[in-house]
Amino acid sequence: MGIPLPKTNADTQPYWDAAAEGRLIYQHCLTCNKSQFYPRSLCATCHGGALEWRESQGQGTVATFTEVLRAPTAAFKELAPYVIALIDLDEGFRMMVNIVEGDMERLAIGARTRTVFREVDGITLPQGALA
Repeated sequence: MGIPLPKTNADTQPYWDAAAEGRLIYQHCLTCNKSQFYPRSLCATCHGGALEWRESQGQGTVATFTEVLRAPTAAFKELAPYVIALIDLDEGFRMMVNIVEGDMERLAIGARTRTVFREVDGITLPQGALA
């Protein structure tokens, strides 16, 4: 039994296609000039529909993190212990990732990260690496 994986839809398909190519993209609202993540059909700030896709450099800062010592379900048992972090990307959006590379002794709020990609059961997932 594998971990639960995301399901694509019309709003998220460009994101997952880019991830499969090793690129991190996000939406930017042309009306209010705000960046957003996760992909959706309308701007989360102004509810406008003038969204464009932009490519992120994948660099960010740890806003917060937690180390999961005991898996919440059997699907995650083989992964434990693992780190989940909220990363503030330099382009102005936040995303949740697993930290999968780097010296974990250096993991702290404010630590710099870069995005790496891992394939899991046929889908490419963005993950974090300590920079």
